[in-house]
Amino acid sequence: MPDYPLAERMAEQLKTPSGLAFRDITLEAVLAGKVQMEDLRVTAEALEMQAQVAESAGRPQLAENLRRATELVSIPEDKILEIYRALRPGRANREALLALADDVERRFQAVRCAALIREAAE
Repeated sequence: MPDYPLAERMAEQLKTPSGLAFRDITLEAVLAGKVQMEDLRVTAEALEMQAQVAESAGRPQLAENLRRATELVSIPEDKILEIYRALRPGRANREALLALADDVERRFQAVRCAALIREAAE
């Protein structure tokens, strides 16, 4: 895995959600107020890079999980919590899960996440 870990091997390609270069996240930058909380969130691009590393290492399930996570980046936290609660055993019936899957796919284009919710509904 020549590209792993990304932070050491591909840092020049990593950016924060605001566009700050990964290497610019330093204690000095934090203390100077140049790094915001948003800069500490993972990006879909970084997760996809991780998925490619996992795939090349023969870990397709991990790659799929990371690609599903790329979709979660654009979903608001309250919606993620709603999904989490609905997926817990006995919390939502089949119809509710299918409606949730449709909503997640339609509003956030989260096709992989919607497929997982539909699978849980079955």
